[in-house]
Amino acid sequence: MDKSGALDYINQMFPTEASLSGVEPLMQKIHSEIRRVDAGILAAVRQQSNSGNKAKEDLAAATHAVEELMYKIREIKNKAEQSETMVQEICRDIKKLDFAKKHITTTITALHRLTMLVSAVEQLQVMASKRQYKEAAAQLEAVNQLCSHFEAYRDIPKITELREKFKNIKQILKSHVFSDFSSLGTGKETEETNLLQQLSDACLVVDALEPSVREELVNNFCRRELTSYEQIFEGAELAKLDKTERRYAWIKRRIRTNEEIFKIFPPSWHVPYLLNIQFCKKTRKQLEGILDNLTERPDVGTLLLALQRTIEFEDELAEKFGGDSRSSEIGLDIEEIGRPENNRQNVSDIRKKYERKLAANQGNSTEEKDGNKDLSVPGAGFNFRRIISSCFEPHLTAYVELEERTLMENLEKLVQEETWDIEEGSQNNVLHSSTELFFIIKRSLKRCTALTKSQTLLNLFKVFQRILKAYATKLFARLPRGGTGIVAAATGMDGQIRISERDERVICYIVNSAEYCHKTSGDLAESVSKIIDSQLADGVDMSEVQDEFSAVITKALVTLVLGLETKFDNEMAGMTRVPWGSLESVGDQSEYVNGINMILTSSIPVLGSLLSPIYFQFFLDKLASSLGPRFYANIFKCKHISETGAQQMLLDTQAVKTILLDIPSLGRQTSNAASYTKFVSREMSKAEALLKVILSPVDSVADTYRALLPEGTPMEFQRILELKGLKKADQQTILDDFNKHGPGTTQPTIAPSVVPAAPPAPPSSVIPNSASAGFITSREDVLTRAAALGRGAATTGFKRFLALTEAAKDRKDGPFRKLFNT
Repeated sequence: MDKSGALDYINQMFPTEASLSGVEPLMQKIHSEIRRVDAGILAAVRQQSNSGNKAKEDLAAATHAVEELMYKIREIKNKAEQSETMVQEICRDIKKLDFAKKHITTTITALHRLTMLVSAVEQLQVMASKRQYKEAAAQLEAVNQLCSHFEAYRDIPKITELREKFKNIKQILKSHVFSDFSSLGTGKETEETNLLQQLSDACLVVDALEPSVREELVNNFCRRELTSYEQIFEGAELAKLDKTERRYAWIKRRIRTNEEIFKIFPPSWHVPYLLNIQFCKKTRKQLEGILDNLTERPDVGTLLLALQRTIEFEDELAEKFGGDSRSSEIGLDIEEIGRPENNRQNVSDIRKKYERKLAANQGNSTEEKDGNKDLSVPGAGFNFRRIISSCFEPHLTAYVELEERTLMENLEKLVQEETWDIEEGSQNNVLHSSTELFFIIKRSLKRCTALTKSQTLLNLFKVFQRILKAYATKLFARLPRGGTGIVAAATGMDGQIRISERDERVICYIVNSAEYCHKTSGDLAESVSKIIDSQLADGVDMSEVQDEFSAVITKALVTLVLGLETKFDNEMAGMTRVPWGSLESVGDQSEYVNGINMILTSSIPVLGSLLSPIYFQFFLDKLASSLGPRFYANIFKCKHISETGAQQMLLDTQAVKTILLDIPSLGRQTSNAASYTKFVSREMSKAEALLKVILSPVDSVADTYRALLPEGTPMEFQRILELKGLKKADQQTILDDFNKHGPGTTQPTIAPSVVPAAPPAPPSSVIPNSASAGFITSREDVLTRAAALGRGAATTGFKRFLALTEAAKDRKDGPFRKLFNT
């Protein structure tokens, strides 16, 4: 009852007067509870008092126990100090004896080793004088180990004397060994059979001496071996470029002849390896002198033969002693150039490629683990590739010029033999000359990469650029051209291009070939950039060549459009010859429409089957942007158009629009037809709007023109009045009113959303009134009037026209959706 007060409690317990009789029992109960609580408090107080006393007693006992423990610890510490003092007193004499024993042992060991060192040095001196190399080698190792024990006694006179004596003995051994090795190559070793064995033992001595001794000995041997080489090939007879192959034959024969001599050297010395390094350096120096001193340009055949033999020799050395190997991978990269995409990166080729790489890496790691490679030898890891052949690099200009002449001759031959047709069964519709040209280029690239991967390869790549640009020029020249000159201008044929069905196919083949060359030239540049030296890779670029082929593609497609346009000339002329002003009824579509349909149905399927989807779409866009405005302008070339003639022409316009919209399906390529459909609808809607204006009554023609063709001009409006057959006086009145209110309204066009937006429409109250017959209050009235034009006609042809317009109302876009939605 924490939340209730005393008063609430009393009222709850005694709500009525009769309940007051229970007050006395309740009071007794409360007093009893009070007494019980008091007793509990008293007991708790007593218990707490007793606990405090006990805690004090426990604390006192603990303090006393700690004091006793500290006393015992001090006693133990004092006894330990006494024990330590006693032990030191007892062991003092023993420690002196221990140090004495240690010093005596060290002295005995040093004297014993000194005795051994003196004896070993004396024995080594005897062995050196008798040239007992095998025994001396083992003794040298022993003396070296003994001398290492006396490093701390270098200042002692006796030790200094022994070290100096040992140094003199090593010098004697060195002079004896060098003297004995000087007889190698003189023929003396054939006379004394024991000499080779003695020199083999001498190599053991050299290994026991300093590493510099071995290096000096090997260098002297290699230099002496190559002395005769220098003398032979510096003479006038053999110091010629065509004798280069004999140099490599000489060193191979020399190593083969002296095979027994090379066996005396330990394999760890790698004497043949070091000999070939010195041979390569000397050969390079001599060849550089020969090439620099040539009085005239060297013969390309001789130069290439010498270079080829040099590269073969370098490859042999690299294979024998270890070196970089990229030739197989380079060949694979070159073979990939110009392959069809679907055959180029199949699963089996990729698997084989990576299996070869894995095998090569595993082979290298195995050789390193086995220690077969000379990675631990000074000068090891030397790359023999291009050590000699690189000196030919500045003199390969003649080779590049020869390759360029050969490529240019092959190009001319390919173009002359080109049939400009595709073999039956061909899948890519590419000219034979294109694929053959890149096949020839790949062969040239293979020849060059087999010789060099440096500046000459970059120069040859620039030759490839010139060859491909020349081929692009020849493709460009093969395109049909329009009429030019005075005769063409006089006959109206200036700039027109007349093409046959074969010409159309040839143009498509040129487009496909240029596309193939564009892509393959990029692959060629990528492959060369992987092969060529890394510092020259930035100069490998085919962007200019690709731009040339892109220009050929664009020109070819434009030529195709112009050629197709020229085919429409007769149909456009036939449209102007129709007596539009005297037609009595609306019939089926006109003959010129049938002609347009026939031209497109005969050409488009072929073009769609030959061109790729991207370029066919480009062709369609160009055709629509050309044919739509041309049809619109051709209407103005007619003389007079009556109301019936305008209705017939409106029907023809819708038919032409339908024909144009069906072009993607004719070409069997409808993936990107949406943009083309909007484009055709936009262009043809202008012609439909023009015919709507011609159909409009004279009193509202100006307002209809401003509403339907807001971008029109006064000159164009005057021509519309002429087409309607108005007299000059009537035309002038309408033109004055038209010019007074402005040549165009600010209404948006009726074309789909892809048409550029016109200025915003003004409020309906500001649209000018007609001067002759009331006024049109809004743009909707103008469109309604235009939609209602010709509704009273009852001919079969016009009923068909109305049926077409009703069907057009169901379309989601296009001008009829707006014009006939009444």
